[in-house]
This record gives sequence, C-alpha cells and structure tokens, in this order.
Amino acid sequence: MNRAASAALLHAGAAGLIVMTAVIGWQVFGRFVLNDSPSWAEQLALILMIWYVFFAAAAGVREGFHIRIVAVQTALPSAGRRLLRLAAHVIVGLSGIALLVWGGELVARTWSHVIPTLGLPRGVAYLPLPLSGALMAFFAVELILEDGMGEDSADVEDGQWS
Repeated sequence: MNRAASAALLHAGAAGLIVMTAVIGWQVFGRFVLNDSPSWAEQLALILMIWYVFFAAAAGVREGFHIRIVAVQTALPSAGRRLLRLAAHVIVGLSGIALLVWGGELVARTWSHVIPTLGLPRGVAYLPLPLSGALMAFFAVELILEDGMGEDSADVEDGQWS
C-alpha cells in the first residue's frame, strides 16, 4: 500500500510539473506574442509548484532519494548504522508531524482569504503541507518498523531503500 501511495505521489508530482510548465508557457506566449499576459498564470504556477514539491518530498521519505551525508554512517558498525538510521527516521517522522499540525493550522487560518486572480481560498495553496506531513510521518513509521525488525532497509553505498 505504501509503495502504491509513493508511486501515486510521484506521478501526481510529475503531472503537476507538466501542468505548471504548460501554464508558464502560456504566460510567456501571452506576454510576448499576444501582448496580454494572463493574470492567473503566475499564481496557479506557484500553487502547482507547492503541491508537486511537497508530494515529491513525501515520496522521497519512503523512496530514500533525499540528499544525505553518510560519512559517519559508513564509519559505524552495523548496529550503530541501524541506530543512526532509526534516529533519522524518528526526526523525519517528527518533522512530518510538525508539518501536519502547523501546516493544518496555516490552512485553517488562510482558508477564508481568497486568491484574487484565481478565486480560490489561499488555504488551497498550503493544503499540501499537512497532507505531505502526514504521509512523511506515515512513511517514517514504516522505515522505523523495517529497521526495528532488523531488515536492512538502507544500502549505504548506493543510498537506495529496498
């Protein structure tokens, strides 16, 4: 189930990037060819970017493609590497919970504000924060359980999760 959720997040992120690129292309075409840039394009592109970046960040927790420095990890014995990975997973999980809580508060506080060029609540722009935070925490729990059960979930040499 987590693998499917992560794949869906990556596909949603890719679709968001494609749509954002099309919106920016339309804005450039409107500005330089039609001499009339659409007023909604920049705000929509920013919202799409927030959505796809946070969804990809959540997937990155599960897939292990975030940048990390493994010099200390590789110098430790196997038990130390596992303990360091567990600590990192806990920190990521707590960060996800923080995004969930405070991102949810931001969404609630800004929902009544309207983005003038789109007519959407400002909270729509911030909705990915609590959503991705919940997913990050969920994926971190999965990684904690894998490492806790003794599965070698991280290959230090290539940085890929199994």
